[in-house]
Amino acid sequence: MRTFLLDYGILATYMIIVSSLLYFAILVISHQKMLSVVKSSMNSRFRELAGSEFVPPVSILVPAYNEELTIVESVRSLMTLEFPTYEVVVINDGSADRTLQVLLETFELKPGRLSGFRKLLNSKEIRGVYHNPTYPKLVVIDKANGGKADALNAGINLSKYPLVATIDADSLLEKDALIRLVKVYMENPEQHIAVGGNVRIANGSTIEDGRVLSVRLSNKWLPAIQYVEYMKAFLGGRIGWSAMNGLLIVSGAFGLFRKDVLVEVGGYEEDCPGEDMNIVIKLHKYMLERHLPYKIVFCPDAVCWTQAPDTLRVLGSQRRRWIRGSLWNVSRFRSMLFIPKFKIIGWLALPYTIVYELLSPYVRLSGLAALVGYVLLDMTQLPVLLIFLLVNLLIGMVFTCGSMLIEEFAFRRPISTNDLIRIIGLSVIMAVGYDQINAYWKLLGQWDYVRRNNSWGNMVRRRWQDEAAEQAAPAPAQKTAGANARVV
Repeated sequence: MRTFLLDYGILATYMIIVSSLLYFAILVISHQKMLSVVKSSMNSRFRELAGSEFVPPVSILVPAYNEELTIVESVRSLMTLEFPTYEVVVINDGSADRTLQVLLETFELKPGRLSGFRKLLNSKEIRGVYHNPTYPKLVVIDKANGGKADALNAGINLSKYPLVATIDADSLLEKDALIRLVKVYMENPEQHIAVGGNVRIANGSTIEDGRVLSVRLSNKWLPAIQYVEYMKAFLGGRIGWSAMNGLLIVSGAFGLFRKDVLVEVGGYEEDCPGEDMNIVIKLHKYMLERHLPYKIVFCPDAVCWTQAPDTLRVLGSQRRRWIRGSLWNVSRFRSMLFIPKFKIIGWLALPYTIVYELLSPYVRLSGLAALVGYVLLDMTQLPVLLIFLLVNLLIGMVFTCGSMLIEEFAFRRPISTNDLIRIIGLSVIMAVGYDQINAYWKLLGQWDYVRRNNSWGNMVRRRWQDEAAEQAAPAPAQKTAGANARVV
């Protein structure tokens, strides 16, 4: 047993060193890329671009299933974007609640005809299309339930513009978010086939009429810790992967795609639990097999706000679904591994996902058990053990602080002292508790995949007004104010 524990400790140490060096390299690349993004933004006139007739029109696709609590504010937010020509296509995917009814009542929508509909991609039966001339940008589709991928395919079929943006029904866009995404596309329209936006946590912020008026870190520990998690993933990770053209995910919460390429690859795959990852890998595979020049990029200053789960049960369901999606897609595209023509995708991005996303829960939890074994078998001394834990904690701090610096570069919104202290404290909680819980959820998600349990899980929605009212209520803990913002 002693020999096994010693060998395991050496292996785990090497894995920590390699993963930390790789993540640090990605963080450095992210910093360099962010500097160029900020410089480009300073020289851009987004308001002038938003009124230009040369900006390509966009169809915004909003798949919705049981979203009656948030759908109206999300649609209102989308109807007031600073963008010259666009349409909002809401796809009601056979909701069991009043999602369709609240849309029809709020916007006084009437049944219409399927004008412009083309069967480009397979999707379930469309039961009706609704619109109102008073809201010429808005179209609502009612269809039989088929899942998010099927709803997106139906939206692509009905969309009339060459670019499509996807957004979750529980999300809000900043007014200039879409023009920022399209600006990145316009820098190289032949090669930029997909552009991902930055997803940030809205819990705790003041929201009115579909707009985030003031940004604050949530008083609740679980949404607040997800803020740190999202910040590290999007700003500390995705910018770097994007710079290497190794991005495996354009978040389903907010992304932009060329419609012609989506149709060429066959659209979204039915019954895929991770459709956002799936479509991006399909795009990589299609372009690399044909030796076509392309880029899938990330735009950090195009911001989408989303609701984060505020209970462990709901968050656990979400994370189990995410890991099922990663497993499904790695299995689906395993033939790309270590093949020269697939470049960084086959040699780095997919192997990284396998080793440090799919295998990490085993390493993390077994490592915890190994530490207990070292103590019980008297194989280490307490100071050595504490130093080891402290080094791991400091590594996490470096990545958190690096991501915060990128956020300040991107949004020029200094973090208050209170929030800075809270974020550092949350980083400690992540290292000594939250990461282990997350690893457990990943194991459960892998078991769900083995059992072919494809249930969506329980996602509880809350009205944006309810969230804001609860945040404004007096709390026994300290009051905070500051800035907010899957991982490959």
